[in-house]
Amino acid sequence: MEALIIIDGQNEFSSNGKRAVPNFDQATQAISERVAEARRQNRPVAWVRHFNKPDESSAFVPGTWGSQFYDGFGPQEGRSLENEFHKDVYGAFTGSKIGAWLEKLGVDEVLITGFYTHGCVSTTAREAIMKGLGVSLDPNATGACDMAHEQLGSLSAEEVRRSALLQLASMGARITPMKRDKTAARTEAVS
Repeated sequence: MEALIIIDGQNEFSSNGKRAVPNFDQATQAISERVAEARRQNRPVAWVRHFNKPDESSAFVPGTWGSQFYDGFGPQEGRSLENEFHKDVYGAFTGSKIGAWLEKLGVDEVLITGFYTHGCVSTTAREAIMKGLGVSLDPNATGACDMAHEQLGSLSAEEVRRSALLQLASMGARITPMKRDKTAARTEAVS
C-alpha cells in the first residue's frame, strides 16, 4: 500500500514567509491534488511539520503563523488514515513516529511531496529508501529556493529542485508527475 507524505506544507514557505519558495502556489496546488487523490483512494496521508529548536533561526517557531500549516492543509478531522508528525531535523523518519505508523498500516511505498526539495524532502526520501520502502516523488509538488556559495557558485530554485530530484532518481526513487484526467482538465479550462 502507498501512503502520501507531505513535508512541511507550512506558511513559512509562502511568499510572505521567511523561507519563500518561488513555485509555492503551483506546488501547493499539486499537493492539494495529491491529497484529494489519496483521500479518494482511501490511502494514508502523513502531514509533517517542522519546528526549529529554540537556538535556531526565527523561522518555524512553534505557535507562529510561519509554523502553521498552509491554508487547507493538515489532517482531515475524523479521518483515521491521516496523522500529523513533528520534526526538528531534516528527515521525517528521524525523531518522529512516522516510520512506526506507516509500518502498522502495512505501507510499503510512499509518495513524497513538500518543501524544500533539496532539504527535508530529499532527506526523508533517502530515509525511506534506507528503510526499504518504494519511493516516488511528484516533481510538481515540491519546491526549493535559490542557493549560492562563494566558491561553488549559484543555482536558481528550479535548478536546485531539479538537481535534488535527479539525485534521488539516481538512487532509485521514481519521479511520478500526477496524470491529469483530460476530460477534467478540459472542463476546468472551460469553467
